[in-house]
Amino acid sequence: MKKPTITAFEKSPDRGQGLARDMRVRWAFEEVGQPYDVRLVSFSEMKKPAYRELNPFGQIPTYQDGNLTLFESGAIVLHIAERHTGLLPKDPDARARAIMWMFAALNTVEPPIVERSMAMIVERDKSWHEERLAMLEDRLRVRLDELSKQLGDADWLDGEFSAADLLMVTVLRRVGVSFLAQYPGLTAYIARGEARPAYKRAFADQLAVFTGKPSSG
Repeated sequence: MKKPTITAFEKSPDRGQGLARDMRVRWAFEEVGQPYDVRLVSFSEMKKPAYRELNPFGQIPTYQDGNLTLFESGAIVLHIAERHTGLLPKDPDARARAIMWMFAALNTVEPPIVERSMAMIVERDKSWHEERLAMLEDRLRVRLDELSKQLGDADWLDGEFSAADLLMVTVLRRVGVSFLAQYPGLTAYIARGEARPAYKRAFADQLAVFTGKPSSG
């Protein structure tokens, strides 16, 4: 039986830190025990017509399985979670809440994180950079304060670990250790995700692309 294939950066800008969005899909596959293949693509290939037929925005990852092609990491993770056991609760209400938190991770928590990251990278030479960065960090603190309060002392967002936690952990890892030091509960939450064997296998596989050394996991 042919394995599903995802695309990933040939040379990831995260330099092996596990921040590229194919990490989310790799982790999901590992959690459900589904083998998969990876096709590495260059930045130039991602912008060519052939690749845009798979992903009109010229991004990674894409997912191909038979006649099905998907893009957007959240949609791919949801598809994997719906096809295999282990990432969504069986109870319909709990399942609905998990999917709700998946959307929250990508639509509510991630945008201010990405906006701050981009400002730090592409706007740092602007005269207004410090003022804008302070504003963006204030916005981010509001979201992290809300999330931290919601999580409280719980291990996961809503009962058992689910695809919602998988996405939320990958989103929060993009914040950076120093900024997250203000939130020990969220820091511990990330650590719990990173301690999962499936996460470790996915991280090792993505890191192997950067180092050029096959994963031993």
